[in-house]
Amino acid sequence: MYLSVFDIFKVGIGPSSSHTMGPMVAAARFLDLLRNSPFHPHGVKASLHGSLAFTGVGHATDRAVILGLDGFTPEAYDAEAAEAALARIRREARVAPEGLKPLAFDPARDLHFDYDRPLPGHANGMILSATDAQGDVILSETYYSIGGGFVRTEAELAEGEPATQPAASVPYPFRSAAEMLEMAARAGLSVAAMKHANERTLRSAAEIEKGLGTIWAVMSDCIDRGLTTDGTLPGGLNIRRRAHGIQEALRAERGLNLTPPHTINDWMSVYAMAVNEENAAGGQVVTAPTNGAAGVVPATIRYWLDHVPGAHSGQVGEFLLTAAAIGSIIKRNASISGAECGCQAEVGSASAMAAAGLAAVLGGTPEQVENAAEIALEHHLGMTCDPVKGLVQVPCIERNGLGAIKAVSAASLSLRGTGEHFVPLDACIETMRQTGADMNERYKETALGGLAVNVPNC
Repeated sequence: MYLSVFDIFKVGIGPSSSHTMGPMVAAARFLDLLRNSPFHPHGVKASLHGSLAFTGVGHATDRAVILGLDGFTPEAYDAEAAEAALARIRREARVAPEGLKPLAFDPARDLHFDYDRPLPGHANGMILSATDAQGDVILSETYYSIGGGFVRTEAELAEGEPATQPAASVPYPFRSAAEMLEMAARAGLSVAAMKHANERTLRSAAEIEKGLGTIWAVMSDCIDRGLTTDGTLPGGLNIRRRAHGIQEALRAERGLNLTPPHTINDWMSVYAMAVNEENAAGGQVVTAPTNGAAGVVPATIRYWLDHVPGAHSGQVGEFLLTAAAIGSIIKRNASISGAECGCQAEVGSASAMAAAGLAAVLGGTPEQVENAAEIALEHHLGMTCDPVKGLVQVPCIERNGLGAIKAVSAASLSLRGTGEHFVPLDACIETMRQTGADMNERYKETALGGLAVNVPNC
């Protein structure tokens, strides 16, 4: 199975890739199913299960499903049009997707949060159904949002994760870090060069360059919006945006010779916080590899470009290709889903990807790149996903800042060595998978444990 760099990095909307983007994608797939079916549905219904039920409102899952059934998609999302559509749907009790007759759908009646019946395939499960005029179900499909905006039907999940492209059709089909290092040594290529060669089986070099440029442009714009926007985040916690104020204070301190060296950590954090404040507000972000961890990779890139001598934007593609290679290995062999393995799978994976990318652009060997990813992931093992009030705000926003700091530290440590180290990245990934399997469900994006129940949330 081959996962493209553009599978790992996707443009979407906040606040969650698994709880917002995934359900919207699932709804779009269900509409396609209806368009190609012999049935003539009168209405549609949706039920959310597991983590999608427990944190669905905080993660805007309800909005995502409603809009998805009306024909909205993450990549073409228009916030103003979405608000108008929501008002129309609630007023008229119907959705009007392109290519289908208007379908009866009253969100208050036809969108059900099922807290008592988790689905067996994944913690993020949902069932979409079409009904006739009598209200009887004539077509139904079960979808699982498995993290990072990836969606699988029940049958697809049972068959094993489908490939974007068969692994045998790419020149470097590494499925593990060990295979990645072996192929790099045999070919005399960097991780990014191998990933680029694989991408060339899907698209031209010009298309790859343009696509990577778009990914970084969206990431960078997101940072800039977050750094210039004040206000209070939605959801009821009354969390004030802090990135703008922190950046202004950091700028004011420049040149005063009073700033301690560790202040550089504040720059890394503020870049990440800017992204995740945008994500929490429902803005446009890039899954990296998820929305909840969307700030780590762009913050590390911005830190490198703005604060490291010799850095230049021409190497951003190398950074992203390297990071995507690591993210693909983690996703294939463990998880990037907080509902499946806790926050270690989201911020931990993002930090490993960012550390690998930074090590690469700083001149690291494939062995040092692998070591950087291992260090970053190792020191996120066991991290729970416990969003207060089910919102992707506390502790998620600050965790991205610390994930970026750990990524930079991990890359720096790896470059101080030869790449030889005691714990292989593959062992660390397997440990993360096992830890996630052992983790109590309360700590896996249900908002039923940890900080979610130990601090005031309203």
